[in-house]
Amino acid sequence: MSRGPTLFELEDSATETPATAAQPPEDGPPTGAAMRATLSLGRRRMTWLGRLGWGAALALLGMALSIAAWDFVTGLIARNPSLGWVAGGLLALVGVACLGVALREWMGFRRLARLDDLRQQADRARNDGNRNTALRLMARLSALYANRPEMRWHRDRLAELAPDQPDAEGLLHLSETTLLVPLDQAARAEVEAAARQVALLTAMLPMALVDVVAALAINLRMIRRIAEIYGGRAGALGSIRLLRGVVAHLLATGAVAVGEDMLGSVASGGVVSKLSRRFGEGLVNGALTARLGIAAMSICRPLPFVAAQKPRTSNIVSRAISGLFDRG
Repeated sequence: MSRGPTLFELEDSATETPATAAQPPEDGPPTGAAMRATLSLGRRRMTWLGRLGWGAALALLGMALSIAAWDFVTGLIARNPSLGWVAGGLLALVGVACLGVALREWMGFRRLARLDDLRQQADRARNDGNRNTALRLMARLSALYANRPEMRWHRDRLAELAPDQPDAEGLLHLSETTLLVPLDQAARAEVEAAARQVALLTAMLPMALVDVVAALAINLRMIRRIAEIYGGRAGALGSIRLLRGVVAHLLATGAVAVGEDMLGSVASGGVVSKLSRRFGEGLVNGALTARLGIAAMSICRPLPFVAAQKPRTSNIVSRAISGLFDRG
């Protein structure tokens, strides 16, 4: 007996098209991971137990290296006096170089402490209204830049106009506008260059650890250059100390967070959302670098921003971005 055709009814299934397919999950807004990692490095404070442990470890390592070098030189003198004395001379040169580095770091710390002392003296003169205190501060500030030829005209101008100022506030205002405004322009140029470099490198480097190292190196160099502009000249350890002080200043003023709202005003209305994520990350990292640089200017400046206007992050970032596109 033959069977007729059998009909199988299939359920209706809509054909999936690119228009009806589910959208892939979107990444969140750029957060500036590289600069936030850099700020976290400067934010960390070692406990007294950690300082004690690391200090003992470094002292033990230095002792072991010194004893090993001494045994090597004395043993070489016993075997071959000529080579031994050559090795002894080289060891002495290494010791002199280490002492020179230590002396340079100590001098750097002294220069940074002098800037702090000038800021404190300026606060006392402004609060007390003592003209003699302001005159002494003006003399110290002028002597700070005595060995810089580009500041000679400004120092002479300050000495010429100072007798016309009747009170401490006028002397402080004159000192700031005459001596520090040109230095502010140079420091601002350093901040703009660093923000541009961080934005470009973190946008182009694909590896997370590499862009963190690059951002840290650029920011340390920026802080060291700002300190040199204002008369600080920080060494390696001094730069790390300055980085910690700058991060502490950012935390105290609540200026660490950078969001899309600030970048929207910088980049003409939300252009970050139209860029690739890597370029957006670079832009946020550049903005964080600008804020770090402004904080470094506040920390390294011998006088606080009173008469002169403090730089704005949005202006620095916009100039850095325009310089980036102009060079491209």
